[in-house]
Amino acid sequence: MKNPQKKEALAEESTRNSELADYSANPRIGLSVPGDCSGQRLDQVLARLLAQHSRSRLQNWIREGRVTVGGERVVEPRQKLWAGESLEVAEAPDERAESSAPEDIPLQVVYEDESLIVIDKPVGLVVHPGNGNWSGTLLNALLYHAPQLDKVPRAGIVHRLDKDTSGLMVVAKTLEAQTDLVRQLQARSVKRCYQALVRGVVDSAGSVDAPIGRHPTLRTSMAVVRTGKPARTHYRVLEQFLACTLIECALETGRTHQIRVHMTSIGHPLVGDPTYGSGASRVPRVAEFPRQALHACRLSLLHPGTGKAMLWRSAVPEDMATLIASVRLEAVAAQAGECISDDELDDWDDDWDDDGDGPEVIIVRGDGDAGSAGDDEDLGEQ
Repeated sequence: MKNPQKKEALAEESTRNSELADYSANPRIGLSVPGDCSGQRLDQVLARLLAQHSRSRLQNWIREGRVTVGGERVVEPRQKLWAGESLEVAEAPDERAESSAPEDIPLQVVYEDESLIVIDKPVGLVVHPGNGNWSGTLLNALLYHAPQLDKVPRAGIVHRLDKDTSGLMVVAKTLEAQTDLVRQLQARSVKRCYQALVRGVVDSAGSVDAPIGRHPTLRTSMAVVRTGKPARTHYRVLEQFLACTLIECALETGRTHQIRVHMTSIGHPLVGDPTYGSGASRVPRVAEFPRQALHACRLSLLHPGTGKAMLWRSAVPEDMATLIASVRLEAVAAQAGECISDDELDDWDDDWDDDGDGPEVIIVRGDGDAGSAGDDEDLGEQ
């Protein structure tokens, strides 16, 4: 070999491979590189196909020699992959058992057919297993509800909601449906609308166009940072109260915590947000709300099997509906110059009814874009 540097690099790689542990007896996950991942890095592809694991965990697995491409061990996370290449990942038995075990967890299924499931995720349900949440997740619930999902990467999950964000999610039941939904997400033909209660009085509709990335010092949080990924959020006012505003949000991008970060960046953090909220509220019920007041209320997409445009709606959950009702009554009382007791407020909460305390499915005609069914917005991970 004429190139001594290349010869030395090959020798180092050979030595490194010989020192790797033997994972041949470990449970293995077989995967194939999707067409739209062609040319991407190995760690990026695995992060998409195995989203229940963190990127750093997957990178460690690669360096430990747990991943093969076309039957050959690869220890470099940056290696480029091409469509159709076969991958195998050796998991530790306990990790596989904990993160992929079916569990009988109740699900509110809004719609289901042979291609997809639409669920209304409750507050408190983690989507993917991860540190501190290796069981009791949506993934575990889906594997119990539809055992065939163990043949689909990530049990068919194609997008996420935060643990304490409620609302509509779509899950693919087949690999073909998953591939189609991922393409729709990338093309932004999957639309979703959020309702959020934010601190302060928002005067009018607007947009936030600011890049989002990891917080420079708080590594578990996101922030508007110059080096972040492009992100754009549109919002409009639904109702104004004394010290907060009910808004509807539309996403052009799907960055982690996008709505929460963007609204905080313009001085209107979500009510109850434990990470991005700040300061005390003079309204007791606002100050006491225990989670971010955010709900994915509308979802539309093109059916992966039929091509028909489909639309689902979901009312905000009881805790958020009660909060909205209470701040609405306080605003009315303030305008009238009245003082209403807590007992009267509770009675009014009981009487107030949106007449829509459950999800609604609407199947619209199959011609045209799903977005034509209403003011639906781009999907994002919140």
